[in-house]
Amino acid sequence: MEAVEQARAVLDRLERIEALRREEAPAGVLLDEVRALLSEAESWASADAADGRASAALERCREALAAGEEAARPALTAR
Repeated sequence: MEAVEQARAVLDRLERIEALRREEAPAGVLLDEVRALLSEAESWASADAADGRASAALERCREALAAGEEAARPALTAR
């Protein structure tokens, strides 16, 4: 997959995550999507190593995942 296609996959995943947030999807569903986003962003960063934008986006994804997991922990363990 070319870097442009991988960038599109990242953008598509972000749109899905936003739609799930609007629908108030369960935290676990959102975290699964963010984990998938992180994987896609890693692929994009590898393909687009010469351009720092992909690496910067990947770091923001990692930070968002960490923050989301921390915020969701009470909801995921409340069962």
